Amino acid sequence: ARVPSGGAAGAERSPGLGRSRGRCRYHGLRPVTPSSGAGRRCDRGGRRAAMGSIYKDYFTPQKIREHYNYTKGLTENQVIPERHPVFIAIIVLCCLIVLENLLVLLSVYRNKKFHSAMFIFIGNLAFSDLLAGLAFMANVLLSGHRTFSLTPVQWFVREGTAFATLAASVLSLLAIAIERHVAITKVKLYSSDKTCRMVLLIGACWVISVAIGGLPIMGWNCMGRLEDCSTVLPLYSKRYILFVVTVFTAILLSIVLLYGHIYCIVRSSHAEIASAQTLALLKTVTIVLGAFIVCWLPAFIILLLDTSCAIKACPVLYRAEYFFSFAAFNSAVNPVIYTLRSKDMRKEFLRVLCCWGVAGRGKPAERCMVPLRSSSSLERCTQKQDLPTSPILRECTTSV
Repeated sequence: ARVPSGGAAGAERSPGLGRSRGRCRYHGLRPVTPSSGAGRRCDRGGRRAAMGSIYKDYFTPQKIREHYNYTKGLTENQVIPERHPVFIAIIVLCCLIVLENLLVLLSVYRNKKFHSAMFIFIGNLAFSDLLAGLAFMANVLLSGHRTFSLTPVQWFVREGTAFATLAASVLSLLAIAIERHVAITKVKLYSSDKTCRMVLLIGACWVISVAIGGLPIMGWNCMGRLEDCSTVLPLYSKRYILFVVTVFTAILLSIVLLYGHIYCIVRSSHAEIASAQTLALLKTVTIVLGAFIVCWLPAFIILLLDTSCAIKACPVLYRAEYFFSFAAFNSAVNPVIYTLRSKDMRKEFLRVLCCWGVAGRGKPAERCMVPLRSSSSLERCTQKQDLPTSPILRECTTSV
């Protein structure tokens, strides 16, 4: 006998969807049906409807208020004002990051001696750091009271862009470490796969970075699951936060292992070159790893604490912007580490600044276009390439 459509065996409405699904019964957004053909069709239809409901919420500004109120108990009247000294300091830091990395890019572009693979990697690092400074500046300018006027999709773009550019900066450090390791261990200096390797490393750096930053907007978020929300980033899932911290930690360990292996290779080289090369390499590695750990460790600790703390249980999470600002400072330190250790780069910096100063006074800038007279470290490394003694001498290592 047939059961009327409005009977007990009829359709039950989903509290999250507000529409009937025939014989489907729902628990939240998940259909509960027997394992039959109709049940499988119900499950697929329920999933599509659930995803459609979630993506529909991407354009609802009330979701921002709901998540911030749940995770932080925060409303428009409780946010830090935009003229707070912290915000001003962050904007100044972002301007510094943009200007110094723009100076690096101009120096690499103007001087043909810097068009080698190593300096192109440094230029990629500077470009990622420049974008990180711009993204972090936009993040700050769109925070505060403006946060509650954003839709979730705008919020995901704001945070995802900052995550992607900072990830690109960190991955650029890893790419440089890989390039240094391959350059030292390669038997040939000018191999046919050198350009291909450079393109693959830089391309992989940006693809992975965009993927990391875009995962939340593609669905890995806590919309519809408030109990899984992060306190620091109220629309992000705690599992996503843990994933990001794990990836960054793996990158740090990889850099340590690569430079450790480089150090072992240098120590096993000829005694007449090991002393100077070892000292320079150890100094650079110490600065690089020290800056990375000092800048990123507080942010990692905050994010790990965020994944383990219950909602509103850790008040320090409400001050996470200080720790992220300190992590962004790494983008300002990187140009100093990777470029100012080269005498040629320092000279090119002065030439670019000279051109800016001369142009600002309205005078001709022909003198600023004169090429460098000497190439100190770069020429010395080129001369050493003719000596078939050690793989360390086959490529300059003064920059990194």
